[in-house]
Amino acid sequence: MRQAILDLEASKIREVANAGIGRDDVLAFWFGESDEITPDVVRQAAIDSLQRGETFYAHNLGLPELREAIASYASALHPRIDASRIAVTSGGVNALMLAVQALVDAGDEVVAVTPVWPNLVAQPAIMGATVRTVALKPVDGEWTLDLDALRTAITPRTKLLIVNAPNNPTGWTLTGDEQRAILDHCRGTGTWILADEVYERLYFEPTPNGCAPSFLDVATPDDRLVVAHSFSKSFLMTGWRLGWLVLPPALMDGMGKLIEFNTSCASVFTQRAGVAAIQHGKDITPRVVAHLKACRDVLVPLLAAVPGVQVAPAKGGMYAFFKLDGFDDSLDVAKRLVTEAGLGLAPGNAFAPEAQGWLRWCFASKDPQRLVEGVRRLQTWLAGQK
Repeated sequence: MRQAILDLEASKIREVANAGIGRDDVLAFWFGESDEITPDVVRQAAIDSLQRGETFYAHNLGLPELREAIASYASALHPRIDASRIAVTSGGVNALMLAVQALVDAGDEVVAVTPVWPNLVAQPAIMGATVRTVALKPVDGEWTLDLDALRTAITPRTKLLIVNAPNNPTGWTLTGDEQRAILDHCRGTGTWILADEVYERLYFEPTPNGCAPSFLDVATPDDRLVVAHSFSKSFLMTGWRLGWLVLPPALMDGMGKLIEFNTSCASVFTQRAGVAAIQHGKDITPRVVAHLKACRDVLVPLLAAVPGVQVAPAKGGMYAFFKLDGFDDSLDVAKRLVTEAGLGLAPGNAFAPEAQGWLRWCFASKDPQRLVEGVRRLQTWLAGQK
């Protein structure tokens, strides 16, 4: 096996989850998904497709109906995007990996903004790239970007910048002005941008279009920009493995070939479910966002009231990211919370070394009382450590 693969670090989130999966007494908030099932109208679309016998291959870039639906959906949020720039993928993670495979050669330099979901720094490493990171900085529990530090890190040697905003795990979000500044700088250095914007609709600040600022709002179709999206979060479809990429026209032919050599295509019945999700999105996504905001507003004040906790309300995403003073080993604490308190959280150092001592709590819970009980368990455990 290639050394780059052997050198990959196993998921610390999975390590914690493996310690508690199967235990009925554990409140699990470690994975980034809601505990709500996919809406019935979406599931029924897949069932109807299977009943029609749609079990064959599709176009590499996706069903024309789905590409048109995605283009219309995205164009309602951002400047017009043509369906010819949409590539349907087998999940958001597949979209991100395809983008990295398309853009990164062995030996290339990649810059990533961290803390971040670990796949985003692992993927270029798999390709043999050198990954440099620019760390967000916490201020009173809220993570912020040093824009000058990021621009200094991106040079003509930098092939690709990877940025996830709204961010998993911190909830940090770029402003439109910051996106313009980053894009202008990358134009000057010839650097590609891979923007992971899967949480754009899970945004809690008031905006005219109901979503977070996007690089699509400030870029031209020919900019060196690839934007990755997923049906997982906004449409409650994590297990369906359906996503998409918005690409410059020059990349489309090559992306079709790349999808062929990876997965060939997303399954047709899953794509039919995607069409239904977009068609009924006005009934699904606003409800999801309102519920997530309510969950955030239950959890964060309770956490903030716990002595020794540093936390700020996330502007976007589905996570409370908090520091537990006096507990410097996130992985050890997360494992102990599972075994000793029945509370399942993700360790901060799974996302970056600078997040050591932090914990991620996914607040996407159908019943907010689970969050209240989780904080009670955390408080009880902390009281027993004195």
